[in-house]
Amino acid sequence: MREKIAVLIPCYNESVTIEKVVNDYKKALPEASIYVYDNNSSDHTDEIARAAGAIVRYEPKQGKGNVIRSMFQQIDADCYLMIDGDDTYPAENARQMCDYVLNHGVDMVIGDRLSSTYFTENKRPFHNFGNVLVRKLINGLFKSNVNDIMTGYRAFSRTFVKSFPILSKGFEIETEMTIHALDKNFNLKEIPVTYRDRPEGSESKLNTFSDGFKVLHTIATLCRDYKPMFFFTILALVFLAIGCILFFPIFAEYLKTGLVLRFPTLFVACMSFIISILLYVCGLILSVIAKKHRQLFELYLYQMDRKEQ
Repeated sequence: MREKIAVLIPCYNESVTIEKVVNDYKKALPEASIYVYDNNSSDHTDEIARAAGAIVRYEPKQGKGNVIRSMFQQIDADCYLMIDGDDTYPAENARQMCDYVLNHGVDMVIGDRLSSTYFTENKRPFHNFGNVLVRKLINGLFKSNVNDIMTGYRAFSRTFVKSFPILSKGFEIETEMTIHALDKNFNLKEIPVTYRDRPEGSESKLNTFSDGFKVLHTIATLCRDYKPMFFFTILALVFLAIGCILFFPIFAEYLKTGLVLRFPTLFVACMSFIISILLYVCGLILSVIAKKHRQLFELYLYQMDRKEQ
């Protein structure tokens, strides 16, 4: 049976906070079903969540992206509210976020921490820097104005959830969600939400550098997939610049002496020009394929709407 609201809480060793999180969201959304997906916790997170009244399920494949994939596949609802189990997002915004999805046709509501208390509450400066960097990269690439790309506090429509192909396995899942929504022209809404740092005794599972590199790699990969013309044009310009740097001294020497004395350098320059042309052509072909994919995706959404009716 399809539920009206499903609260999704992916968890890994959150025994310190999970009971409070479940109770807070039960009070905020008494009609909602609250799902806690345990991701190989060793601190009895699942038992505490079950005792608090949550529906507990398990995902053996480690990583937040794997957990979200299982949640989206297994749960059928009109509105999905995704939160973290670390008690960093207060439940006071839950009703408003779900209302935008259920009554205003919004496909993804983003709980914007960065416009609120994030920079004062979060004590990890590299996390702050990473959030700002990712925001600027995504908004620049997709000509958007999303304030918080990596927030874990979101509400989704059923259409978004059932049409979102999840590829990420870890914490880069939020970046993938945002890019997919921007590329497919879903209806987005951001609302400022207060953020509080983890309580004492609760430890973050994020590794600033390794997870940061994963996010940047995800952005580059998704840029290649969603914006192939831009991605391959940049690469083509790099090889064009290398070719020009190598070729023009040889050409100037030829104009003066009528001789070409550095044939190996000339060959490398010519190869750089050829690679540049091939990269540009690849981008052109892949951009046509990406556009066709977006057209087919729109038809798929239309078919989904027809089935719902």
